[in-house]
Parts: sequence; C-alpha cells; structure tokens
Amino acid sequence: MSVLYILYQVIRISFSILQWLIIARVVLSWVNVDYNNPLVRFIYEFTEPILAPFRRLIPRGSVPLDFSPLFALIFLQLLENFILRIILGTFF
Repeated sequence: MSVLYILYQVIRISFSILQWLIIARVVLSWVNVDYNNPLVRFIYEFTEPILAPFRRLIPRGSVPLDFSPLFALIFLQLLENFILRIILGTFF
C-alpha cells in the first residue's frame, strides 16, 4: 500500500467521523439528553469549534432553526473533496 493511499483513507475516515458527530449533535438537540453525560459532552465540545464560525456568519433572527450544521456539513464535504483532489494530483 502506498503512503498516498493511506493518507487518502485517513482523511476520508476523519472527515466522515466529523460529519457523523455533527449529525449526532443535531439529533441530540431534538431529544431530551443529559448534558452531563460524557459522550454527549464530548460530541458538543468536539463539534462546537466547527459550528461556532457558521453561527456567527448566519444570524438566526426570528427563525428558531439553527442552519449552522447544514452549512458546516456542506463546507466539510467541499474541503474534503478539495484536499483529496490535491493529494491525488487531480486538482486541475
């Protein structure tokens, strides 16, 4: 196995885990959870630095919905594709 293939897989898996953590956070926001639970705390503490910039860019106004996870997921997908194309050398 080449080093590039291993790097490619590590990046894909890392982004996938991050995206699933954001989705888990969205689901947790819909249900009544114990925020003192270590797993819930981990998910919130791990995803907050990613979601916070999108919250600052997208004002909620009078809408009770938080669209920052949606925009974060789109951004992460674009970033993953960009990085993987650079690694594979097919950027142009």
